[in-house]
Amino acid sequence: MQALGGARNGILSLTIKDKAVLYAAYMPFVQNGGLFIPTNKPYKLGDEVFMLLNLMDEPEKIPVAGKVVWVTPRGAQGNRAAGIGVQFTDEDNTAVTKIENYLAGSLESDRPTHTM
Repeated sequence: MQALGGARNGILSLTIKDKAVLYAAYMPFVQNGGLFIPTNKPYKLGDEVFMLLNLMDEPEKIPVAGKVVWVTPRGAQGNRAAGIGVQFTDEDNTAVTKIENYLAGSLESDRPTHTM
């Protein structure tokens, strides 16, 4: 039996236990919010992904549906980490609400973020 869709149907599990790491990964400039996820797996723009997001020390993982909106390949210029930018497609915004609560006050700071 062959798996259909390859990486497209994979579930990404992401654990972020540090506020600075969450701040660096969060993409508030993407409609509905999003996260940069380090990965060496091959993805294409538009691929649909499903994530199980574990934030800080919460016992429950947050299920989040998303779409790949950018890809940083291995060996990218400037020693950038390989990975994908995932735009959240969930309507209930549970992940965005929790992330922004953890980052309250940090999002208006002058620290640089990922740029497209």
